[in-house]
Amino acid sequence: MRHPRLWPAVAAVAAAFGVVLAVALVLVLSPKAPQEIAPPSPAATNPAGTASLAHPSPTAADGLPAAKPASLTIPAIGVRAEEIKDLGLTPEGALEVPGDATTVGWFTGAPSPGEAGPAVLAAHVDYKHVPGAFSRLKELRPGEQAKVGRADGRVAVFTVYRVDHYPKATFPTDQVYGDTPDPELRLITCGGAFDRASGNYLDNVVAYARLTAVEA
Repeated sequence: MRHPRLWPAVAAVAAAFGVVLAVALVLVLSPKAPQEIAPPSPAATNPAGTASLAHPSPTAADGLPAAKPASLTIPAIGVRAEEIKDLGLTPEGALEVPGDATTVGWFTGAPSPGEAGPAVLAAHVDYKHVPGAFSRLKELRPGEQAKVGRADGRVAVFTVYRVDHYPKATFPTDQVYGDTPDPELRLITCGGAFDRASGNYLDNVVAYARLTAVEA
């Protein structure tokens, strides 16, 4: 099932405040509430230190029907989440964030993992001095896999093709959340320097992956 292009209601909220809100893009993922950020700039689309496959292989699996994610395993960085929490939007139009260090959340306004388009999973890098579920996300490398168990009993296997590190002030919204013809996955957490004054990290780490197999 193709999801509509993202969330006109949030665009209305953004217009009202005169900013681009992080509908799945703020992801402050710290003890404080999500923040608003400025519009992305072209300079952020190819940051230094990016790990990527120059020509990712096309997906080997067909898109799947909608089904909620139930678990996430990323062997290369030791992630094993046996439950995925639904993440919606706050009354202010920002993405909700997981309520503890170990929870992984799925943004319900995006496709489910395995559907055509970019599914979005998010978790903390740390929370209240406890390492988060995505504490090692920045260590992921192209070619490594993330497996998402689904409520329909299937396992969607995604292969990472790119890992980027973006300042939140220049987050490339369309690149990360824009529609894709094939099933993809975005894994998102915080990174970079920690700003003690605001209580937030200054950057986001984003891993991009494509569906390459489906396990029954």
